[in-house]
Amino acid sequence: MNEESHSEIDAAPAETAALAEARPASIAVLFGVPTLLWGTTWYAITFQLGVVAPEVSVAYRFALAAVLLAAWCAATARPLAFPLRDHLWIAAQGIPMFGLGYVLIYHSELYIASGPLAVLFATIVFVNLAGARIFFGDPVTLRAVVGAVLGVGGVALLFLPDFATMQADALTARGVAYGLASVLLASAGNMVAVRNHKAGLPILPVVAWGMGYGAATAAVAVVLGGVAWTFDPRTGYLLSLAYLAVFGSIVAFGTYLTLVARIGAGPASYVGVAIPVVAMTVSTVFESYRWTLPAVVGIVLVVAGNVLVLWKQRGRRPA
Repeated sequence: MNEESHSEIDAAPAETAALAEARPASIAVLFGVPTLLWGTTWYAITFQLGVVAPEVSVAYRFALAAVLLAAWCAATARPLAFPLRDHLWIAAQGIPMFGLGYVLIYHSELYIASGPLAVLFATIVFVNLAGARIFFGDPVTLRAVVGAVLGVGGVALLFLPDFATMQADALTARGVAYGLASVLLASAGNMVAVRNHKAGLPILPVVAWGMGYGAATAAVAVVLGGVAWTFDPRTGYLLSLAYLAVFGSIVAFGTYLTLVARIGAGPASYVGVAIPVVAMTVSTVFESYRWTLPAVVGIVLVVAGNVLVLWKQRGRRPA
């Protein structure tokens, strides 16, 4: 899952030139790495559940990621010192994005499969669209509205088979509620991230601090909720923790932000279109997710809705 705002963004002339000069092979790698990593993290989270409470696992994950990313920033001479005012804005980005938002995601995966949850989370594109309109005055086109309607309808169809059985209704509803709440929190973090970017704050140091604030927020939730600090020494938990912290958090962000620098934020946002497809494939293979006709139609509508929202036209040609 990435932190970029998925509202419509015009590629700057320099970004367009970079797109023309970039090697297709390197762009394919930069596109494929975060897509595959973020697409598989949804399933990796399932190995974090059970023995260790979601709040504790989130605290472990982002504390480890924050330390490693901060060490990388220090080794590459990226500034980690910020004035107090900037720290307040960084905390406002990190707390919902890496703290509370992920706590809700982990809780959601207790009730619904990882693939459908990834598709549900893809609706952040539409929430970001509304947020960009409210906070930054970005225009909303009819095409984007149609895309949002398709996406929301697709998610409804995806979960329709689960709600068709009264026995699973309550648990599925709880998982969907947690998932939707995480979307709202992540979108709020995205809006602050846009503000911090406009203010000229360096991205990787901000992400490192943001992850630290997210880990601290999860730790506070552990204390306030009376949750026990436990740890699972089994191989599955350790490997998934390392994978989520190093690859799902640091490597994925690094490659995605490099992709943004190479081709621009608009084209790079199509990573978000491919992630649900990867997540659903993984869920089908490893979680034995059973496809139904409404689910298939729902996936198609969500992907189509995302494409409509992200597709930026100049005249008759895409950016």
